Amino acid sequence: MFKGASSFSLHIEKLAREKRLSHMDAILHYCEENYLEPDDIKHLVNKTLKDKIEQDMMEANMLPKKATLDI
Repeated sequence: MFKGASSFSLHIEKLAREKRLSHMDAILHYCEENYLEPDDIKHLVNKTLKDKIEQDMMEANMLPKKATLDI
């Protein structure tokens, strides 16, 4: 298992990159491979990973896009 949320986040990011999945799909893939329910790992999803999932969903038009300032 993982020592904490940061090591889980790094594993999910690596999985998403290697398999070309969204972060949410990578989490679901991890759960499926390890016979876990997503509810079982919710304590391992940190703010950084949540933000990346939100960004993925906005890019896929599943969430409304937020206004951003170009600097």
